[in-house]
Amino acid sequence: MEKWDPFPLRERINKLFDVSQAGRGIADQPAWLPVVDIYETPEDFTVKAELPEVSESDINIKVEGNTLKLSGERKFRCEGRNYYQVERAYGSFSRSFLLPGDVDQDKIRATLNDGILRIVLPKKTKDIPKHIEIK
Repeated sequence: MEKWDPFPLRERINKLFDVSQAGRGIADQPAWLPVVDIYETPEDFTVKAELPEVSESDINIKVEGNTLKLSGERKFRCEGRNYYQVERAYGSFSRSFLLPGDVDQDKIRATLNDGILRIVLPKKTKDIPKHIEIK
């Protein structure tokens, strides 16, 4: 009969704990990561991020090279309240997304409405091949 070794089980439990706590800033993880949808239309790419209770002044959007960087902070505001339970994550966040090469970086625009940040990345207009007739 083999002797049961509890350490692999303990290691798995520790990993499970670390993963479940990652959204709360444990083990050098970001405090939280907003969920993001990215979709394409014929005219542009759109990034939509859920940022409830994050003000415009606490959001940073940068384009460096062909990378879109989204960062900011959701601040915990007690405002004289006595909290008995806090389950939502607060703190800094940072996300980066690789941009396709055909984005017109000068025309990128962003709006924040009802906690949804919408970043529109217009595509560059492509030169339409023109047939030249020989006369």
